Amino acid sequence: MRTVFCRKYQDELPGLDRAPFPGPAGHDIYENVSAKAWDEWLAHQKRLINEKHLELFDPNTRTYLQEQMILLPHRHGEPLLDQEKRDCPLSLVQNSLEGIIFFCACTSALIQI
Repeated sequence: MRTVFCRKYQDELPGLDRAPFPGPAGHDIYENVSAKAWDEWLAHQKRLINEKHLELFDPNTRTYLQEQMILLPHRHGEPLLDQEKRDCPLSLVQNSLEGIIFFCACTSALIQI
């Protein structure tokens, strides 16, 4: 099992099996965010989408969610994502019960969350 020094918990914890998406932001999360912290972010993101009735096709929604990932207060005040690493524009492809699929313009890859 791979471990990382988690930016959120400031402790050595199990890491993600793979980067959650390609590019610098995905690599930063893979190297510095534990699986536990990432799962918590995904749950928080889903709450934001549901409670605020966000439309994932709207580019402003994607920008808002990226900002929330950076601004989300954590126990030690560290953001989940380094602000300088969020340079990969994502476009929603599918939103269903199976998950959300984005298209990454930087790498032409599909990302499922």
